[in-house]
Amino acid sequence: MNKYRLPIGFAIALVMLTILACGFHVTTANIKSAKMARDYDGNQPTTVFGPDETFYCVVELANAPDDTTVKAVWTAVEVEGTDPNSLIDEAELTTGSNTLHFKLTNDGLWPNGKYKVDLHLNGKLDRTLEFEVQSS
Repeated sequence: MNKYRLPIGFAIALVMLTILACGFHVTTANIKSAKMARDYDGNQPTTVFGPDETFYCVVELANAPDDTTVKAVWTAVEVEGTDPNSLIDEAELTTGSNTLHFKLTNDGLWPNGKYKVDLHLNGKLDRTLEFEVQSS
């Protein structure tokens, strides 16, 4: 009989119990793709919008359990008449693998300048999409 069998088995059990007690969670969820677009479905991708347009961000979420969160944080980076890096809005969706649609509208016209949307996956910044507003 191997005199090390019990201690190794005990060590493995202890590690597994520690992981479970800490709420250890591994996920393979990932943002497969993300793009800015002029339309809800993302068929008209762009990085330059007109002042009267709605900003759409279309995200492909893959390998995601149903409790995965994706948050979009919209920021005016360098925009006429606005302090640099001003938060515009944010929205969060909880879902599994899916196509997600975020949009940002304005009752008036968007000022010319540089904007961005930061995409957070389960609370961590995953990527940033930069775009602009330009008058015709």
